[in-house]
Amino acid sequence: MTGREAARQKPPLAFINARLVDPETRRDEAGGLVVKNGVIADLGPHLRRTAPEGVEVIDAKGHMLCPGLVDMQVFIGEPGAEHRETLKTASHAAAAGGVTTMVVMPDTNPVIDQVALVDFIQRRARDNAIVHVHAMAAMTRGLKGEEMTEIGLLKRAGAVAFSNGKSSVANTRVMKNCLLYGKDFSALVVHHTEDPYLSASGAMNSGEVAARLGLPGISKTAETIMIERDVRLVEMTGGRYHAATVSCADSLDVIRSAKKRKLPVTCGVSINHLTLNENDIGSYRTFFKVRPPLRREEDRVAMVRGIASGDIDVIVSSHDPQDADVKRRPFAEAADGAVGLETLLAAALRLHHSGEVPLAILLRAMTSNPARLLGLHSGRLAKGAIADLILVDLGQPWVVAKDGLRSRSKNSPFDEAKMQGRVLRTLVAGETVYPYPQPGRT
Repeated sequence: MTGREAARQKPPLAFINARLVDPETRRDEAGGLVVKNGVIADLGPHLRRTAPEGVEVIDAKGHMLCPGLVDMQVFIGEPGAEHRETLKTASHAAAAGGVTTMVVMPDTNPVIDQVALVDFIQRRARDNAIVHVHAMAAMTRGLKGEEMTEIGLLKRAGAVAFSNGKSSVANTRVMKNCLLYGKDFSALVVHHTEDPYLSASGAMNSGEVAARLGLPGISKTAETIMIERDVRLVEMTGGRYHAATVSCADSLDVIRSAKKRKLPVTCGVSINHLTLNENDIGSYRTFFKVRPPLRREEDRVAMVRGIASGDIDVIVSSHDPQDADVKRRPFAEAADGAVGLETLLAAALRLHHSGEVPLAILLRAMTSNPARLLGLHSGRLAKGAIADLILVDLGQPWVVAKDGLRSRSKNSPFDEAKMQGRVLRTLVAGETVYPYPQPGRT
């Protein structure tokens, strides 16, 4: 019997004295919630002080109870690089950060470009992960951008979307075909937007800071050109398209224009590009080397405003574990990537505490919006919905310590950062997965 099957046989669980926040319906009220057989059986203000008889009662003490986060960009080392991260370690990190569903990217060895690999991820997750795990399959074989994969078969096998991982499809004909076939199978195409020729050999955002540090730059034009091309192809094909992580104001202008024309275009942003900028690199700090690179403060502010206005649909952690061997190198030679599952929510709450983004809008970009894009039945508080829930103390201060991170790799750009807001409890399908009985177990 699996843990989740056992949870469905447990007595009902009730939260009382909670602040119920549901971004989908804009619910924000004092109340309670009852979980039975892995789903939400009841919720509302009538449960604020009392719960039905025969249930286990948890006093939320006024803290926020909301849907668990859906992170639709998580890079995992399994299979092929388990020394960086496994599905098991990533899922523990996710649970501690309030992420109840993570979508793993196809950048593995071997690449997730065949039905057998999608099935492998599903089986390994079922046996080892404590949160929901879905696979995003490769758009092209081997992520080489040359030959399209079997989109229909992969979707039928369980792939929730299609991506070329950390690389862009430079071949316009191949990209067009991916969008065409994606439309035929109602599949979402998720694209990393960075012209490989303009960005080749770059290490950080092109500009004054790069010049001062003596590092080769990557122009934001490399991103904007690729998005402009893709939008034209969407207009031609009608395929569903999602720009994985926009990072500059010019790119967001292209997305806004496409949305005004009612094209099936959406976009996401990394939490790193919402809360950090190129100046954080300081004296060549490689934990801040990510892809796309951290941009100017003006672009970071534009990304925050894009979330507040709803022009940016999704916030992702872009969790990308890298071990010390590839990070402790000269900045230009160090690997791109930063872990982020455990700090996604806390870092995002900085925008709430500063008054830049309303809480409901911020949470919507990490719950109901990604769930809707991926066709998942999660990300909301409603009767009959799956009980993926997090209880959060919005005011609790804490400091990120790398030794306390559950991820196997420790390359966090928020190392030693002060945070405000922490997950107290995480439930997946009604089962408490955090705090876990043995949180240090890997």
